[in-house]
Amino acid sequence: MDVRDEPMGTRHLFERYYYSNPSFRDGTETFHRLCMRHLPHGGRILEIGAGPANKTSEFLSGFVHLVGVDVSEELRRNAALVVRCLSDAARLPFREGSFDGCVSNYVIEHLREPEKHLREVARVLRPGGVYCFRTPNLWHYVTLSSRLLPYRLHLEWANWLRDLDGAHDPYPVYYRMNTARAILRAAGAAGLAPVEIEQIEAEPYYGRRHAALFYPMMLYERLVNASRRLAPLRMNLLAALAKTA
Repeated sequence: MDVRDEPMGTRHLFERYYYSNPSFRDGTETFHRLCMRHLPHGGRILEIGAGPANKTSEFLSGFVHLVGVDVSEELRRNAALVVRCLSDAARLPFREGSFDGCVSNYVIEHLREPEKHLREVARVLRPGGVYCFRTPNLWHYVTLSSRLLPYRLHLEWANWLRDLDGAHDPYPVYYRMNTARAILRAAGAAGLAPVEIEQIEAEPYYGRRHAALFYPMMLYERLVNASRRLAPLRMNLLAALAKTA
């Protein structure tokens, strides 16, 4: 979700330090550019964890034939999909070599068995097909806090920090493939080769609630973006993995 679409007490701060900058790109736009670079126009693409209407589905539907899969009935409300299938990410209900590419957006962290998921992705991809995904980095302060909190407290704090009153509860998280090294290891075992892995820190999304949160999170963003050496501490991992011939 783009924070510019929602009311918040810190909107003027986001406008001042981020949105008014002509070169600013939020995390979602950066992820969409990754997809644009690696997915073929007009190709048959599988969005895993498509859920209800969302910006990534809308973006992809503009240049690909989009099939969606999700465990939730919310999938039926996603009008950007040409085909909708209820299924688990570790058991994709498609024949081998069915897709030119796959996409997932904040799904990997919710999987108990991400390695099994990657093997399924490799199975349904055609040779040369690419899997593009975005997932939180294990070593970011938000992710570390989420791991340390009991799930009940995680539910209470997540939407409060994001200033998303009324949003559905976050799904359980496991973070079992949420470092660049873990992605490379699992990809190799599944027969997927890294094409691009990028670590990014965009606007301080979790600082929406109050300026007292916004400013220290903004300082963190400025720090980790100032040096490539600090890239492993950035918020998100963006990856493009290709099925080897």
